[in-house]
Amino acid sequence: MNKRITIKQIAKALHVSISTVSKALNDSYEISEETKQKIQQYAKEHNYKPNTLALSLQNKKTKTIGIIIPNILNHFFAKILRGIETVCAEKGYNIITCITNESYQKEVNTMNMLSNGTIDGFIACLSEETLKLQKVDHFNDILNEGTPIVLYDRAHKDIKCDKVVTDNIKSAYKATRFLMKSECKNIAFISTIESLNVGKFRAQGYIKALTKYGVVPDENLIIRLENNKTLKERINKMLDYKSVDGIFTVDEMSDAIVTQVLNERKIRIPEDISIIGFTNGILSKHGSPPLTAVNQFGEEIGETAAKRLIEKLENKVDFNDIKTEIIRTELIERGSTKKMFIKF
Repeated sequence: MNKRITIKQIAKALHVSISTVSKALNDSYEISEETKQKIQQYAKEHNYKPNTLALSLQNKKTKTIGIIIPNILNHFFAKILRGIETVCAEKGYNIITCITNESYQKEVNTMNMLSNGTIDGFIACLSEETLKLQKVDHFNDILNEGTPIVLYDRAHKDIKCDKVVTDNIKSAYKATRFLMKSECKNIAFISTIESLNVGKFRAQGYIKALTKYGVVPDENLIIRLENNKTLKERINKMLDYKSVDGIFTVDEMSDAIVTQVLNERKIRIPEDISIIGFTNGILSKHGSPPLTAVNQFGEEIGETAAKRLIEKLENKVDFNDIKTEIIRTELIERGSTKKMFIKF
């Protein structure tokens, strides 16, 4: 592969100054058309490309955004990344994507590494461990240095920056109410993301819906775990001792395990038990049967976060103008639920 030619080499080959080459490549009116065309043609023939690092040092802008993702295997986060990438490409920004694998320390190390001038701003989702530890100083340190951050999905009240989130309480409330309207009397709640604030909010929405319509929440129908290690055992135990005709799961792994348990027990879905899942991922769409699910519009979340950050970077919005944008959800009906019968 031929090495890239530099401005200095072009200037030497054509017997002109480095300044003349630079101006010609930037289409400056100060250079004659004849000289400009000669330089531009030579640069093209010799594979000249501008040194973006040098330009960024001159302009004090890298046109690069750091993206922090807690778990790339999560379909929802993959959709958010697609939305971010679409907007950044349209606006002429590059992205550096880093995966924390839900680790606090990796999140800290990654953000410290990128905030040394490599990127102009961050679009980030907090790791599960960060939320467990309630340690967010690394975010506030970066904000205090003047680097803008937009948080998506998982946020924290002590980080004073822009946020793009889902209304988890309202969405869970509507999902639970849907099950109640389709004549479910004993609705179970299952979560393996209890350590996350979004998991807690979804539990609040479930309890709010039951309470609103005069149903006393039954702790024996509520499974709230931090992981899925004992979930199958807990579901089987619940079904052994409690009558259940509806299940609301708030994460995709719970969706899959619930469906597996019901199929193993020869329990019909939705004839015997209806299921609604919160995430509308691959497992929800292609399970047996496909699950009715809350769709969070991941791409829209990513697009909104990217637009907001770029507005800050291009000084279209003041750095201290902080807002939280709430992205709507919708319930997509599939084969795991009965039709609604009751109106209230």
